[in-house]
Amino acid sequence: FAKPAHPDTVNSSASSNYLREKFTQLPHLAGTEQNLKYAEQVKAEWQEFGLDSVEMVPYDVLLSYPNSSQPNYISIVDELGNEVFNTSLAEPVPKGYENVPNIVPPYSAFSATGQPEGELVYVNYGRTEDFFQLEREIGINATGKIVIVRYGKIFRGNKVKNAILAGAKGIIMFSDPADYWATGVQPYPDGWNLPGGGAQRGNVLNLNGAGDPLTPGYPAKEYTHRLKLEDGVGLPKIPVHPIGFHDAVQLLKNMGGPNPPDNWKGALNISYRIGPGFADNFKNQTVRMNIHVNNQVTRIYNVIGRIRGALEPDRYVILGGHRDAWVFGGIDPMSGAAVVHEIVRSAGKLLSKGWRPRRTIIFASWDAEEFGLQGSTEWAEENSRVLQERAVAYINADSAIEGMYTLRVDCTPSLHTLVYDITKQIASPEEGEKGVSLYESWHKRDNWTGDRDAPRINKLGSGSDFEAYFIRLGITAGRSRYTKNQKTERYSSYPVYHSVYETYEVVEKFYDPSFRRLHAVAQVRAGLIFQLADSQLLPLDANQYADSLTKYAESIAKVAQKNPDEMKMYKVSFDSLFSAVKNFTVASWDFHERLKTLNRVRAMNDQLMYLERAFIDPLGLPGRPFYRHVIFAPSSHNKYAGESFPGIFDALFDIKNSAAPEKSWEEVKRQISIAAFTVQAAAMTLTPPA
Repeated sequence: FAKPAHPDTVNSSASSNYLREKFTQLPHLAGTEQNLKYAEQVKAEWQEFGLDSVEMVPYDVLLSYPNSSQPNYISIVDELGNEVFNTSLAEPVPKGYENVPNIVPPYSAFSATGQPEGELVYVNYGRTEDFFQLEREIGINATGKIVIVRYGKIFRGNKVKNAILAGAKGIIMFSDPADYWATGVQPYPDGWNLPGGGAQRGNVLNLNGAGDPLTPGYPAKEYTHRLKLEDGVGLPKIPVHPIGFHDAVQLLKNMGGPNPPDNWKGALNISYRIGPGFADNFKNQTVRMNIHVNNQVTRIYNVIGRIRGALEPDRYVILGGHRDAWVFGGIDPMSGAAVVHEIVRSAGKLLSKGWRPRRTIIFASWDAEEFGLQGSTEWAEENSRVLQERAVAYINADSAIEGMYTLRVDCTPSLHTLVYDITKQIASPEEGEKGVSLYESWHKRDNWTGDRDAPRINKLGSGSDFEAYFIRLGITAGRSRYTKNQKTERYSSYPVYHSVYETYEVVEKFYDPSFRRLHAVAQVRAGLIFQLADSQLLPLDANQYADSLTKYAESIAKVAQKNPDEMKMYKVSFDSLFSAVKNFTVASWDFHERLKTLNRVRAMNDQLMYLERAFIDPLGLPGRPFYRHVIFAPSSHNKYAGESFPGIFDALFDIKNSAAPEKSWEEVKRQISIAAFTVQAAAMTLTPPA
């Protein structure tokens, strides 16, 4: 592959200025006046930068806000009904931001409204396996109880879904220092740890790719039929609320019931007893949730900018990231939005010097990502027919930094070679690594273990705006950011995630004072966009896909082989899948051999572009019709994690405890056949045209 075009035009000081001056001064929640002002500002500046066209695209979607006259809080109530303890109504505001208006207090977007009261039960992280352990091993039933879980490990919406399945009537989530506290680091503002009064906002939907809950499958325009609110997709039926660990101590310190398993204990100075309810001296006390959340249809705005391709204007390369934030968004998403802004500026500068890409580049500033990827999904729905025909790739540009250790890349296998090629030509941003490439720095810090001597690349899960493009439409996709040391830094995401403390200062003082890490991420993202838009031959590698399919098939077969007797009894075989993967490998190898004697560039580029589409099943996964990628989907038990062969994986999950084992193993066999057919069909798309 050729060197990545133009990444050196990206300027790190500009990204810093955009982050500080333009995007993090004021709260800009989706649907608010300030976020609209930022949209108008982005549009005006992209026009000034010289893009061929820029437009604002509105949608009317369901959003969710706290009730300003009835604050959300949790209380401990005595036998007379008196509130003897109430949780905080807001986070302590950081210094310098005391007079800033419109800081939304911590809340769970789309929570049900209500005031359930009852005994409290502690359920660790609220994972599927935690609820299984609670009932099967500890012998406690959560039905009719209020459960309290710590944030981390899985997407918060999955915690809520698990609580509902367990029969709970409310769920409280808190940030435990064990999960949001780095060793030897002070709480903000003296360090980048979460203060005890800090709490994580976030949506608690279970959309499974639906976008706007009221218009699943279709764009939320004025002509669109809307579901009734009570029928909205993914809306939880119980109240949900987040709190900080100072308040969590008050709820948990007097708990009764058994001691927890060791791995259920966090870092608070309490016993972490499970309940239900409080210990003897407090057994007449209960917990009440006071939750008032308004769900309302609200207008949001995407900003879409275009550079028309010179030779293939009907082939699109998309760089998209969201603009809306829970408060200031210093890391999520504005570190990414600043990078997009700088890439747009550098592209405009190149246009003014006579450059024009071979293919069309589309830049997107998405709205309402924090409310369930709504802006990006609605645009994907509105443009799905065109995108399926014309989109080459979608590169995501959410937070550019979530740690200080090394690069992190999540992408589809066909992008692996391009990612490695680009990072070999970018300088490491780390102190003491002069003359070292980003690839070498990344390789040293996060090597792929086993037989692959290369930096580790992750599977795409969900939780950001690539979801509709990759998992629903089958468009080649990837994302990159700077991350923590996954082996030693065990805390979830980053400590101040979705809190009021996510300011410009947390980036500038702690995460990236020189802005060299942000610059490196900007160069990776720009390199991907420019290469995909400018290369005569698309830099996609089907052989990498073949290698990955082989590993994924071996991995899922091992999961099934944990039940050898059942596999034999129900005649379960993976032979058809392994055969299809072998055929795909032969087809991809032959395809790349033919590339060496290029004579039909457009036709072979189309085969590369449409390869990802070949893994799409229009029927979708069972119970998840908008997750249509047979090779990749978010885990059913954690939206953030990517699962390979998800249909087979879901069918095998907890199969030992199936109430109807024969039916369950039949579903495993059905999913193996779907996977085998899909891989075989994808192999056929790589064969020479008739």
